Amino acid sequence: MRLSLILVLPLLALSASAGAQTRPDISVETLKTVDKELSSDAYEGRAPTTAAEDKTVAYIIDRFKAAGLKPGNHGEWTQTVPMVELTATNFSPITFAGGKLPVSLKQGPDIVMRTFRVTPSVAIKDSPVVFVGYGINAPERGWNDYAGLDVKGKTVIILVNDPDWQSASRDGLFDGRTMTYYGRWTYKYEEAARQGAAAAIIVHDTEPAAYGWGVVESSNTHPTLELDEKGDHMGESQAIGWVQLDQARAIFASAGQDFDALRTQAGAKGFKAVPLGVTASMAFDISVKRQASKNVIGVLPGKVAANEWVLFTAHWDHLGRCTPVKGDDICNGAVDNASGMAGLVAIAEAQVKAGPARRSMAFIAVTAEESGLLGSKYYAENPVYPLDHTVGGVNMDGLNVVGRTKDFVLTGAGKSELEDLVKPLIAAQGRTISPEPSPERGYYFRSDHFSFARLGVPMLDGTSGENLVVGGVAAGHAAAEDYVTNRYHKPQDEYDAAWDWSGAVDDLTIYYQMGRLLAQGTRWPNWYKSAEFRAIRDKSRPSAAK
Repeated sequence: MRLSLILVLPLLALSASAGAQTRPDISVETLKTVDKELSSDAYEGRAPTTAAEDKTVAYIIDRFKAAGLKPGNHGEWTQTVPMVELTATNFSPITFAGGKLPVSLKQGPDIVMRTFRVTPSVAIKDSPVVFVGYGINAPERGWNDYAGLDVKGKTVIILVNDPDWQSASRDGLFDGRTMTYYGRWTYKYEEAARQGAAAAIIVHDTEPAAYGWGVVESSNTHPTLELDEKGDHMGESQAIGWVQLDQARAIFASAGQDFDALRTQAGAKGFKAVPLGVTASMAFDISVKRQASKNVIGVLPGKVAANEWVLFTAHWDHLGRCTPVKGDDICNGAVDNASGMAGLVAIAEAQVKAGPARRSMAFIAVTAEESGLLGSKYYAENPVYPLDHTVGGVNMDGLNVVGRTKDFVLTGAGKSELEDLVKPLIAAQGRTISPEPSPERGYYFRSDHFSFARLGVPMLDGTSGENLVVGGVAAGHAAAEDYVTNRYHKPQDEYDAAWDWSGAVDDLTIYYQMGRLLAQGTRWPNWYKSAEFRAIRDKSRPSAAK
C-alpha cells in the first residue's frame, strides 16, 4: 500500500524537495489533546458570543502559534464577525382556528417558532394557512409549488426534503434519494420569504429531516444568532418554524384534509397548493442583543505565489447550554466539531513541519456553523484573501473516531475537479470510494464548505465511509446511526479516551496531501460543467473556464 503511494505521488507533483511528505506525521496526541480540551465542560459547549468563546478563541490562537502559523488577518489572528442574538420569549398560544376544532400548540414540545427579523416583537393574527407541498420553485426543473399562488401575509406549511427523497435510486427530477439544495430547510424559508409569506412552518419527519425532534427543539428554543446586516433581515418572513408530524396531521384534520394523502400528492409533478381554510395566529417578543464573534485565521505563507491561497477550514463552535439530558445541559460537541478543530491543528503542524509550499495556505477556524454557517458565510462574503485568488481547499466537520475504514465518501460527489485530484490519494491508501450512505440527509449543504462553494470556490468535503476494517459495513452503519440518534447535538457528544483515531489519521492524511498538492501546483481546479456553482467561478476567474 505504501509502495503504491510512493508511485502515485510524483505523478501529482508532490515534490519531496519542496518539503512535502508522502505520509505526513499527523499527531494522534494533538488530536486527543485538542479534542479533550475543547470539548471539556470548562468550555461550556463553545457557544459563540459567550464567555466560552473568549476561552475557545484564545486556545485556538495558542495552538496555531505553537504550530508555527502566522496571524492571518493582516497581522491579526481573528476576523470580527458582527452578529445579532435573538431570543424569543412570552409566547401566546400558537393557534389554528376556523376548522372543525381549534388546534392550540405549545412552543417546544409541539411546535417551535422564531424569527430572522431583528424586531422587538412578532404578531401574526388570522393568517390564512396554505399547504405548499415541498415549497419549491425550480424553473429549470419545471417545478413550482407556488405557481398561480399569492401567499403574501399567509402562513405556508411545507414538507421537508425533496419530492423524490424516498426513491431507491439517485436518479430523478430532484436527484432521487440525493437531497438537492431545494430540500434543505434554509432554502424553504428563503423561498417562502421571496413569495411574501408571513410565516413558514416545516413539518418535521425524522427520516427526511435526518434528525429527531430533540435536535429541532434544542436548536430553535434557545437564543439564535444571525449576521448583523443592514436592513435587519426585514425581508424575511415574520416567523419561521417547525411543527411535529402528529400536530401537522391534527391541523389538516381540523381543516377536513388528509395530511398523508396530500403529502403523497405533493410528490408528483403538477401538484397545486391547497388552501386549508384555517387561520394561524401567534405572538411572541424578541430580545435583541448586538454583539460580535470571531473567526480565527492562521497562515503559512507561500514561497512563490504568496497571493494564491489554499484553505483548510473547520468550525470551532457548538451549541453551548442546551436541552438537559439527565441533568447535563452542556452540549460539548466532542465529535461535532472539536474533532475537526483537532484535525485542523494537526494538519497545520504537519504543513509547517513540511515547510512553505509554492502557494500560501490559510487555516480558518470559523464561528457559528451551528447557527447556519454564519462564520464561513461572513468570510466568504468578506474574504481576507480574495476568492478569485483562492484555489480551493478542504473542510473538516466531524472526524472518524471509530476506526479505519476500507472506503471514503465524497460528500456531494460529482461536482468539482477536486475529486479527480483526490481519487489517486484515496486509492493509494488501498481504499475505495463509496456513495454517500444517506444522501437524503443533504450533508453537502450542512457544513462550511457550502459557504465557499455557493460563491464559486471548489472545496472538498469527504470522510470515512461505513465499511470498517474491523466489523465491515454493518458495524460502521450501526456506529453512524448510534451517533446520530444518541449523541448528535446532545450533551452525550462527549470525549471518550477509548476512541480509535486511526481512521481519522487516514482521512487527515488525504486532506493534508490534497492541500499540499494544490499549494505546490499551478492548477486552478474548477467545478464540472454540470455543477450549479460553475457559472460563478467562471465569472470570477475567466481563465478557469477554459
